[in-house]
Amino acid sequence: MIDEKRIRWRCRRGMKELDVMLERYLASGYGALREEDKGDFARLLDALDPELFAWLTGTGLPADLRLQRIVTHIRGALAASAAHPA
Repeated sequence: MIDEKRIRWRCRRGMKELDVMLERYLASGYGALREEDKGDFARLLDALDPELFAWLTGTGLPADLRLQRIVTHIRGALAASAAHPA
């Protein structure tokens, strides 16, 4: 079981841009993930800020295929939330 309070805390990064993206994702897409995917998201948060920023902004992808799937999901959720703000 993934501790969502801990995940929320780990989404607080050293880059404001990442904070904004990850908070938007938590609000718009994280809840739809399966438990296994939430574990992959937690692993994704182990990445360094510049690496994570590159992945989320589309200038790269992680080598791990499962992390690639999560990054693609995050990008899609962020694009959808930007297109249809609440």
